Amino acid sequence: MPRIKSAEKRVQIEKVRRANNASAKSALRTAVKNFEKDEKHTAVELSVVSSILDKAAAKGTIHPNKAARKKSRLAKRLNNEAQA
Repeated sequence: MPRIKSAEKRVQIEKVRRANNASAKSALRTAVKNFEKDEKHTAVELSVVSSILDKAAAKGTIHPNKAARKKSRLAKRLNNEAQA
């Protein structure tokens, strides 16, 4: 346990941040899974998921390269289904 007042404050701040990050990651995973699960993908759905990924990357919840990789793979999937 921290003994210094500022360290105690940091512990509290980290609890809040951890909870916020967990919530954001959960929402992100849910959005991606719903997009992947859906049989008929649309560009509108992809833009919604891309927006969520970008926001998570901007806030530092996930790495920007991870967001880019996921967006790329989802777009690739959408394009492959459109061609088929």
